[in-house]
Amino acid sequence: MKIKILLFFIFFFLNPHGIADDKIKPIIEGNINAGVKLIVYESLTCSHCANFHKDVYPKLKDEFFDKGLALIEFRNFPLDIAALNASKLAHCKNDGKANILHFLYFKQEEWLKGNTIEELNSNLKNVIKNENFGLNFEKCLADKNIEDHILEDRIEGANKFKINATPTIIINDKKFEKALNFKNLKKAIEKLI
Repeated sequence: MKIKILLFFIFFFLNPHGIADDKIKPIIEGNINAGVKLIVYESLTCSHCANFHKDVYPKLKDEFFDKGLALIEFRNFPLDIAALNASKLAHCKNDGKANILHFLYFKQEEWLKGNTIEELNSNLKNVIKNENFGLNFEKCLADKNIEDHILEDRIEGANKFKINATPTIIINDKKFEKALNFKNLKKAIEKLI
């Protein structure tokens, strides 16, 4: 009887709603209640996506996301197995934070080299280990729940928004068709605020 009570308390405090929560959280930044919502479909092996993270995103963050004027959600659209594996790492902590995602884009040239997936994975493992994110690399790559989440993002992007290239930005459920530079995006966002 004491064991049952102990198990009940452990389960309740670890999971107060009494339900299993294996849902993968989206990676988002900004005000969840903002009237302007951006979705970026991207692949971690895409150099244009890395450039977006390095050159355009920081300005958007300062101008809109940090001020609570807009929300951005980073969705997965892996173009190859290396991008799928890197995306698994970005989601592995399942905390909804973008720090690992941004890191992988900034370090893309360091890990995205080699002729085989084994070489790419080895580079990816070393880059992640050196930063000390506290991830279990093999466990992250083997997580079927995360993999399903990533592939569902890709399928939804292709079906709902006809995504065929990365990065692709959706603003308030409409595909952004202009060049992905800060000036164009700023103009589009300001019209909706």
